[in-house]
Amino acid sequence: MLQRISVGLCAFSLFLAPLPVDARGWGLPNSGDVTNGVFVRAAVVALDLPILSKGDALPYARVPQNLIPYIRTAYERGALDVFGKDFAVSSSVTRGQAIQVLVELTNLSGAGDGKTSFRDVRAGSAIARAVRVAVEQGWLVPLRSTQFGIDRPITASEAERMLKKARGRAGQVRKDFPEETRQVIRITIPKSKGTAVVPKNDILQSVWQIINDEFLYQDKVKQEEAAYGAIEGMVQSLGDPYTTFLRPVKAQNFRSQIKGEVTGIGAQVEDRSGVLTIVTPLTGSPAEHAGLLPGDEILSADGVSLTGIGFLEAVERVRGPKGTSVRLRIRRGGSEFDVSVQRDVVSVPEIDVRMQDGVGIVKLMQFGHGADTKLRSELEALAAKKPRGIVLDLRNNPGGLEHAAGVVVSNFVPKNTPFSIIKSSGSTEEHRTEAEPTIDPAMPLIVLVNGGSASASEIVAGALQDFARATIVGEKTFGKGTVQALLQFADQSSLKITIAQWLTPKGRVIDRVGIVPDVTVPYSTERDEQMLKAMELLRR
Repeated sequence: MLQRISVGLCAFSLFLAPLPVDARGWGLPNSGDVTNGVFVRAAVVALDLPILSKGDALPYARVPQNLIPYIRTAYERGALDVFGKDFAVSSSVTRGQAIQVLVELTNLSGAGDGKTSFRDVRAGSAIARAVRVAVEQGWLVPLRSTQFGIDRPITASEAERMLKKARGRAGQVRKDFPEETRQVIRITIPKSKGTAVVPKNDILQSVWQIINDEFLYQDKVKQEEAAYGAIEGMVQSLGDPYTTFLRPVKAQNFRSQIKGEVTGIGAQVEDRSGVLTIVTPLTGSPAEHAGLLPGDEILSADGVSLTGIGFLEAVERVRGPKGTSVRLRIRRGGSEFDVSVQRDVVSVPEIDVRMQDGVGIVKLMQFGHGADTKLRSELEALAAKKPRGIVLDLRNNPGGLEHAAGVVVSNFVPKNTPFSIIKSSGSTEEHRTEAEPTIDPAMPLIVLVNGGSASASEIVAGALQDFARATIVGEKTFGKGTVQALLQFADQSSLKITIAQWLTPKGRVIDRVGIVPDVTVPYSTERDEQMLKAMELLRR
């Protein structure tokens, strides 16, 4: 499934039609049961996983030499844990074992709490979650309404059907938010596109063959590195800053960010006159442990200057994989010093709702899972306190899920109100709110924005401005008005690719333009003039 993202992030789903496959080429028998070894090999081949020809010795006895690369590939991905220490290659694989292997190889996860209606499946267990995936994906048909048949050997025809269905998703992103119920759009790829070949493919193949045959330093030939490098070069040639290839680790970091978790130093930051500045370190974060303070200016990361390169790129330079360290050049009170911070997984607080002088202050840090699922209940509780107005603070919010943007807008406008228009090369879609407002439409609303407000933030500000529902206060927004799709491949790498642009409900273009506030208030280092202006407007 393809996750639509805006600004860094956004969300709806697509399916790509799989190419025809020959299941017999996967090594499955024509009929009868399927053995453990044969099924694992077929699954690895069907999903086009990179084969690990070399590696540590396997902890299993009596594995035929011709199966070792496939067994090792599955083992390294944790797909053989279901067999424990006794992986009997020639034993018949059961339906339960087969779906657990396939769930791990495809990196799919079952939604919900693990409850089950099947008597032969223990609630809350790993097999219960795998059964849920198998049912959702249509891999296998339960034997009866109360029995799935996890202990029955899988037949060759069942295995073939399972792998064909799983292969159809092997190059597609999985559904990161199983609670979502957005419409699925199915797209059939025309033959002219589906059969496209890489330009200069003959030269590319020849160069790679020559390298493997003639290059003196064969120990320096890294197949995976060469493949990733070639893909990255192809993507970079497009010249689009939002279309990028993400290697597995970076792809996982990106998916975690959408869920409200990032690997980094754990500090809220903002752009102050082109300098990345810490607003506050998060409690218990690596930044706090390293002694970083509000107001600290981050001048460089690992020797690379962050000044003037743009807010989003500066943030990416500071972030990185868990366990790695980044050396930051800090300016504090006129003096400069270096500090090393070890990155870790940090939970990002998305929503901060409070009352101040009778006004509801709603701060959104990003449009991720929290904003998508929790904001409405937070605003319902806020409305019960009967504030005289609301300030929606979207400053330095880089965006997120487009669906979450619609959820935010839905709190302030009537149900079925347009909040964005998505234009691709072949279609135009109008997206509308799906729920009744939680806030009285007559309640005054101020939206705070600045140059760090991007994408989903601009969707919200633009929609509320189009319908004169809110007064926009602050500085012109970032101007990120394109939509990206995120495709996840079987090796956990991903392609983030621009597929459309979005407009405000009245058709205003935002990309490279931004949202111009109704009331312009420059940022001040002395005090929060923008918030003060918002409070002043609500007192009128």
